[in-house]
Order: sequence, then C-alpha cells, then structure tokens
Amino acid sequence: MRPPGALVDVGGHRLHLLCHGTGAPAVLLEAGVAASSVSWTLVQPAIARFTRVCAYDRAGLGWSDTASSARTFARVCDDLDAVRRHMHPDARVILVGHSFGSLVVRGLAARHPDGIAGLVLIDPPTEWLDAGPEHVRRITRAIWLSKLGALLAHVGIVRASLSLVMSGRAAASRRVARAFGTTAARTLERLVGEVRKLPPELHPIVQAHWCQPKCFRAMADYLRILHEEAAAIGAVTLPPEIPVIVISGAHQPDGEMASHRRMAAASPRGRHLIAADSGHWILFDQPDVIVGAVRELVEIARGGCPDEDESRQAGGR
Repeated sequence: MRPPGALVDVGGHRLHLLCHGTGAPAVLLEAGVAASSVSWTLVQPAIARFTRVCAYDRAGLGWSDTASSARTFARVCDDLDAVRRHMHPDARVILVGHSFGSLVVRGLAARHPDGIAGLVLIDPPTEWLDAGPEHVRRITRAIWLSKLGALLAHVGIVRASLSLVMSGRAAASRRVARAFGTTAARTLERLVGEVRKLPPELHPIVQAHWCQPKCFRAMADYLRILHEEAAAIGAVTLPPEIPVIVISGAHQPDGEMASHRRMAAASPRGRHLIAADSGHWILFDQPDVIVGAVRELVEIARGGCPDEDESRQAGGR
C-alpha cells in the first residue's frame, strides 16, 4: 500500500511523515505503542485549520521501515528528533503524544527543550512504569503475545481472521483463531477489538499494516523498552519553561488520575484536563479535547491568550 506522506531518512531507516496545513508553531503527533499516523485521522485535519501539523510512524509501524538498530528509549527519542528537525530545523514545535507516545515526547522535550514550544500528553501510561511484580507479569505477557502475533501474521492467520471480521463473519474468525490455541485466539480477538475502535474507512489500511509481522515485532520492541527502561523513563523531568497539558480519559482509575494530575502540576505552566466521555482512545472519542489543547498551546507560543471557554466546551476540566 502506497504511503500517503513522505519517507524521511533518519539514518539507516526511513520513517513515514504526513503533513497538512501551514503556520507556526508546527505540531508533531506521536502515536501509541502499536499505533501509527492513521490514529490521528480525526485530530490532524482539525489542527491543520490553524497551523502546520505532521504525524509520523515510528520505526516498524505503519509505512515506516523496520529499525536499522536495536531499539532503546534514547534511539526512539532520536528518531523523533530527526523528524522534528526535518520538519523545522530552526523552529520550535509543539509535541502531542498519546499513551506510549506521551512518554517519548517527554523524553525528547527533556533532552532538547529549546526545540519544544509545548507538550500535550494524552493518557500517559504511568502505570506501565511501575516496577512491581504485577507490572512485570503483565508487560512480559504483552511482549510474548506480540511475538506470537508476529508468528500468526507470518503464516497468514492474522490476514485471514481480519478479512473474516471485516466481511462481517466474526464467529468464523474466532473459529479460525481457536484452531491455533486459546492464547492465539485471545491475541487476535484483542487486535480485532482495537481495529473496531477506528473509523470504518480506516479498517482496510490498518488491516494491511497488521498483516505484516514487522508491526508485531516493533510492538514487542517498544513494550520491551517499557520493561527494561521503566525507571529511567519515569525519572524524566521537564524544564519549567515548557507549557504542559495532560489529558486523561474518564475511564482512568483514581490512582492513575492522581498520577496524571501530578504530572501536570510538576510544570509551573501545567494543566490537567479530563475527557469526560472518553476511554483510552480520546483521539476517537473526543478529538476536540485534543484539538482545543493544541490550539491553546499554539496561541501561547504566538503570544496570544488561550480561549479557556473553548477548551472547557471541548470537554476538559
């Protein structure tokens, strides 16, 4: 499938970058752990109405190449920085990160604060940075399931199952999956559940991506980074001059919500919003909350006053 954007060489591999709109500061969108530029479909066009906005695919995901070197958190941040410099080598940008992507944009902002005009952190997965035994068990299993997904994709089971689901034959898809064991069935059912959260017109694109083993291998790599480097990622601190808006889905338990509030409060220019009608996928449930937060930071960077009433009406608190 031909990429809709450009392929940018970041030193050994190419990353897919899709840009729309004009204006400054530009906005760069960083997706979740297994997501791609496709996940910003409802957000990017709205931001493009008032400034330039780009979405990209991390190495191994979407239309991007497989990484040319072993993945570490520093190298993931380096890739993001290379994309940022390709967009605007001498100008500051606003970074927007969803879930795992929120950790990546924080990492880059801590390393290169002079290039960052603001951060929007969407449902940061702070619970995944917990070093307790339950966290270790969950993330180790997630890594194993990702590797299993790569095997199922390699032998064509993912393609067959997704094709059956997309044609409305979900029961047949489950029967195919169960032929390969309970764990395989659960892995595929979870993937199908994630695909169904996307707008229907995007299903063929996502299906094409997830039929490729490289996407599952990349997901395993990023989950491994969370496992191996959780302490260092959790210890990242941001310079006080960077405005930060943290957006939480209303589904979050009290402990995670409190963690999000602390993350916002750690910045003298921080704010915490709650997307009252959203689960984890705020990008699809309430994209206007994200767009409003980005507009607020754009206006701050331009020297204007943010319209707080507009932000509240979008669903924030």
